[in-house]
Amino acid sequence: MENASVLVVVMAFFMSWIACWLPVVAVGAIALHWQPDKPLQPEHKLPLLVSLYLLAPLALWGVIWLSDRSFLNYGLVVNISLLSSLVLGFGLGVLSLAIMFSCQFWLGWCNFEKSNIKLVPSILPSILLIALFVGGIEELVFRGFLLTELEKNYSIWLAAATSSLIFAVLHLVWEQRETLPQLPGLWLMGMMLVLARVADGGRLGIAWGLHAALIWTIATVDTAQLITYTDNTSEWFTGKNKKPLAGVAGITCVLVTTLIIWLISKYF
Repeated sequence: MENASVLVVVMAFFMSWIACWLPVVAVGAIALHWQPDKPLQPEHKLPLLVSLYLLAPLALWGVIWLSDRSFLNYGLVVNISLLSSLVLGFGLGVLSLAIMFSCQFWLGWCNFEKSNIKLVPSILPSILLIALFVGGIEELVFRGFLLTELEKNYSIWLAAATSSLIFAVLHLVWEQRETLPQLPGLWLMGMMLVLARVADGGRLGIAWGLHAALIWTIATVDTAQLITYTDNTSEWFTGKNKKPLAGVAGITCVLVTTLIIWLISKYF
């Protein structure tokens, strides 16, 4: 009966979230004259993504109101320690990707386009805000709500594996062809972020900062086209479709970062 209760709460959240979002999608489709047989352009995807994520706290508040829970139960503790954890996670995320790309430069797998650095200052603030927003909502939903609910019936690592699988699979909603090769990397990233929450004493600060840093760094590199890949190695090493999580380098980066988080939780 308790298993069914957890399942009901989880399903109620996701169904209410999507139900709130569908009218926004319908209005957007009409306004954009979108045709189902044609893919959405990136500039059209962003408003839909932002609207979906804006509705997540509302849907979660509904679940909290009906089930006598609170955002504190899901690891969202708003105090000064949240800021310090956020900065720690963000710094670790940027450092890990900087090392990954540096290793690829050294191996001759990619080149750094110095002429495009001038584009960075103009795009940095907007990408940072989006990264903090998207990273925060995804952590609240997947490492906060979903993980906590699953932990009521399962061990922490089974709950972690399940929530990370859902986290990875749901990325297929936006782009199937590019996302499919990233599924193993996305699952490992989810597990890394679970460990980050554990290392942070059940709070979301480190996981939020780490997640935001990954989005911010990769989006900045892609938008400014700071990196061009050479033909010195297979894209399965650098990342299929230029997505780091779809290659050996990105997965290695996640595993090394996970090890660092584990060391932090064990010895600090």
